[in-house]
Amino acid sequence: MAGRGRALLVLFAGLTVFRFGGASKGAGIQGFTSFRFSVEPVDTLAVRGLPAVLNCSAVSDALVRVEWKKDGTFLNLAADDRRRQLPDGSLFISTVIHSKHNKPDEGVYQCVATIHNLGTISSRTARLTVAGLPRFLSQPEGVSVRVGGTEMLNCEVTEELAPFTRWEKSGGAVDVDARVTQLPGGALVISNASQSDAGLYRCIIDGVGAAKTSEEAELQVSSDSGVEEKLEILQGPVAVAKVVRENVLLPCVMKGHPVPVIRWTFNWRPVDEGSERFAVIGGGSLQIVNLTEEDAGIYSCQADGGNTTNEIQAELTVLVPPRFLTTPSNTYAQESMDIIFECDVMGSPPPTVRWMKDGDTVIPSDYFRIVEQHNLQVLGLVKSDEGFYQCLTENDAGNIQASAQLIILDLASGPVDGSGPVPSAPRDVVASLVSTRFIKLTWRLPAEAHGENITYSVFYSLNGTNRERVENTSVPGEMQVTIQNLVPDTKYTFRVVSSNANGPGESSAPLTVATQPEVQLPGPAPNVQVMSVGSTSITLSWEQPLTGNGEIHTYKLFCSETGRDSEQDTDVTQALSYTMTGLMTFTEYTFRVVAYNKHGPGVSTEDVTVRTLSDVPSASPQNVTLEVLNSTSIMVRWQPPPSGSLNGELMGYKLRYRKGLRRADSVEITTTQLSQIIDGLEQGKVYTFRVSATTVNGSGPATEWTAAETFENDLDESQVPGMPSSLHIRPLVNRMVVSWTPPEDREVLVRGYKMGYGLGSPHAHTVALDYKQRFYSIDNLDAASHYVITLKAFNNMGEGIPIYNSATTRPQSDPADPDIDFYELFNNPYTPAPDPSPMLPPVGVQASVLSHDTVKVSWADNSLAKNQKITDSRYYTIRWKTNIPANTKYKMANTTSLFHTVPGLKANTLYEFSVMVTRSRRSSTWSMTAHATTLETIPSSAPKDVTVISKEGNPRIININWQPPTEANGKITGYIIYYSTDVNAEVHDWVVEPVVGNRLTHQIQALTLDTSYYFKIQARNSKGMGPLSEALLFRTPKAEPSDKMSSDQGLQVKPGHPVLPGHGIGSNIGKHKLNVTICWTNVTPAVK
Repeated sequence: MAGRGRALLVLFAGLTVFRFGGASKGAGIQGFTSFRFSVEPVDTLAVRGLPAVLNCSAVSDALVRVEWKKDGTFLNLAADDRRRQLPDGSLFISTVIHSKHNKPDEGVYQCVATIHNLGTISSRTARLTVAGLPRFLSQPEGVSVRVGGTEMLNCEVTEELAPFTRWEKSGGAVDVDARVTQLPGGALVISNASQSDAGLYRCIIDGVGAAKTSEEAELQVSSDSGVEEKLEILQGPVAVAKVVRENVLLPCVMKGHPVPVIRWTFNWRPVDEGSERFAVIGGGSLQIVNLTEEDAGIYSCQADGGNTTNEIQAELTVLVPPRFLTTPSNTYAQESMDIIFECDVMGSPPPTVRWMKDGDTVIPSDYFRIVEQHNLQVLGLVKSDEGFYQCLTENDAGNIQASAQLIILDLASGPVDGSGPVPSAPRDVVASLVSTRFIKLTWRLPAEAHGENITYSVFYSLNGTNRERVENTSVPGEMQVTIQNLVPDTKYTFRVVSSNANGPGESSAPLTVATQPEVQLPGPAPNVQVMSVGSTSITLSWEQPLTGNGEIHTYKLFCSETGRDSEQDTDVTQALSYTMTGLMTFTEYTFRVVAYNKHGPGVSTEDVTVRTLSDVPSASPQNVTLEVLNSTSIMVRWQPPPSGSLNGELMGYKLRYRKGLRRADSVEITTTQLSQIIDGLEQGKVYTFRVSATTVNGSGPATEWTAAETFENDLDESQVPGMPSSLHIRPLVNRMVVSWTPPEDREVLVRGYKMGYGLGSPHAHTVALDYKQRFYSIDNLDAASHYVITLKAFNNMGEGIPIYNSATTRPQSDPADPDIDFYELFNNPYTPAPDPSPMLPPVGVQASVLSHDTVKVSWADNSLAKNQKITDSRYYTIRWKTNIPANTKYKMANTTSLFHTVPGLKANTLYEFSVMVTRSRRSSTWSMTAHATTLETIPSSAPKDVTVISKEGNPRIININWQPPTEANGKITGYIIYYSTDVNAEVHDWVVEPVVGNRLTHQIQALTLDTSYYFKIQARNSKGMGPLSEALLFRTPKAEPSDKMSSDQGLQVKPGHPVLPGHGIGSNIGKHKLNVTICWTNVTPAVK
């Protein structure tokens, strides 16, 4: 036992937190008490004048006292003659009282269990609702229905009475089934009516006291007269919320003649009525059983009455009760320690979480914090923190609770060996680094360590409080600790205790240190709201920061497309809202707001996300193709519009077709597929087709009309076509014009031709041609070269026999190839007419900045038709450069479109762009020049030439000087200096000093003598922070000016690298405050 006790003592000296799931009573330590609810109250519907019971039972090895709360206040049951507590702890109400002005029993109840001198736990809450007086809000009325039709008898009651309603017909109960149904509100629906349904009906409220009966209403059933009856909505679906695994009935009662056909859609897709969980009953109402989360969404009831259609939509919300993923655990701890009780929950809507200690709500404070969304952190434990902690979570579907016990161990109560001495107090405790939110403490070994592997614990507290927190060294022998998460400009008291194998020793004398005041920058702007107000615009609003720290000069809004790194920013002055326009349609954006005062930017808000509204598609479907299947059918195929042009969720396509090439009445077909067979066409006729995509907002632009001609007869496609009957070639300098005639057997179907060509072989290139085509121009050939050409017809059975021919292009010395009019070519093939006019340069050149490194260049070409459609082999050359430095060379790129995106540019730099056009061997002159300056981005290099020198006459002051970063990527708005005594420390553990503006020097004062410091510098512009410079080592002199030390040079050191001789880090670091001076001149960086 002695060995076990010593081990426990050492662990406790290291301040370890122990968590247990059950009791532990070894070594004299108090065990955890089993304490829980075996039964908790549930929501109850009571009836006025009748008794009601709320069940509750708590179990424990100790004596438990149970009490009840109603609406948060304890009930005095001793003085209550109607309410009493049963032996098991349940609450019994002998007679429920409820009237219009007196509702003493209705409310929220909670069971509270207590063990004397140990703690308290509270049950989940339960609501007691009292059903009102049985009464009808409206009475059923007589109606008439045709045989086979649908009718509804109303019976309107309050929501809590609906479960107690039933129907009678002629004195007998009405049996409900798939044909006769009762709606959630009480109404009775009779579908597919027959003469047996005729009679007198009445609605009865039963089970809440004396039964209440409505007036009788007669249902008359008439024979079908054949007269059309207008479609009428008797009851449509309404928004409803249900708990998962419950059942729901969505009404859709339509009346008319002919009897309307009712269909249901879920999120605009047909409901799977074949599923076991979905059924259409009562002539049209949708019943869903055993609800799942996936069933939530928009349900639409669509009624088709022949000439009239109606549609009603309603949203079904599926609630999921809270469920624990992680519950708090029983915990052992010691005074001054920090602990965390975990509580992770899920549900829909997301549950809220609150914490209780011994039945009282925990209010967040400096020492009780909610961390990681739901967990409870208790800082600097004291003995009074012992007890039971509960996590209570709640949403619209219910609430649950889980508890855990905290026991504070008294170190003195553990076994003490007493066989050896403990260390004396640590010596020379000083604050070597003092920042706004952290303090670094260092000390020396105790004068009497009495052993090796000495560990240390730093106890600290706010001045004026008795609640201490503790931070332990990470490894034995370490004599420094950084205390994080402190409050700026606040005094703290520290003491250090050393421990050896025998236990903790003496405490050092208290040391009081104040954190540095924080730079007075604005806090985050609260209540940021963002709303989409159009397909290309959003409105953002916010409130003035709670901690403005002076007058707010401006707000900067940062906007980025979700998933992209680049941010755009906008300045807003004298306003707390802004409407941003020019955004992309149906695109998700992220926004944040930063307030600026005279000191610079404040704390950014959290990101808020919004999606712009949808719109009709901005582009038509692509690649429309027509395949003539036979003399009466054509297959139409297409591809979706280009990515980014849908502007919403694709709902389907509209296909229009008409007979002939000119304007005529067209037929419209709606489909969700990418192909459609059009049947029933006339033989040997030309039909034209166009396709458009649709979103919920409507249809986008349609494709151009595309024509195809049905076959005059249904030709034979049981065999492949024969060989084309002829193949002719007209060679030019850089092209050949090929013509041919179809196979001789015209009874075999030809669906198209395949042409192959190449130098000496016809298999280098292949093109597919239309079945009606009789000529083709092969372009971009080499001059004076021999080409072999093959042509074969094909249909769905395969490819026919090819025909071959060859020719040699004319030499380069011949005149350039003319633009050929194919009609004139085949009617007068020996009279070419070359175009001698020179190429005109592109006009209207524009340069649009897309980001910090990308510019889009666009232009127009006056030598093209008005629609600017390129039909020949011309291409465009874009050139660009910057004038810094002056001798920068042009870069170029080619494209065959009327725009080009130039990437890889330098940020915040002015570029010039120009364009020329080339066709065959003729080129235009360069166009007029367009200019654009790329956007700023964060600096991509660190400040350079950093130097540190001691101030003459005062070695405790140093000056830091540097030069701007080579890649500033924008106007430098300030610098941040980091310094520390540990080069390997995390960046957030370094002291930070901001430098506002473009100063290049800074001063640090009151440094500790004979101490090594490391410095890093970071530049910032309007877009953010750049990279840090390499760590620079500087050691302060050992003595005051009388020693005339000349330690005035810095040494760059990378983290983890050894320090050079003569530059070691001193072990005695005194308390200090750091100030730095930095100087520079602006240097224009070179452009890549």
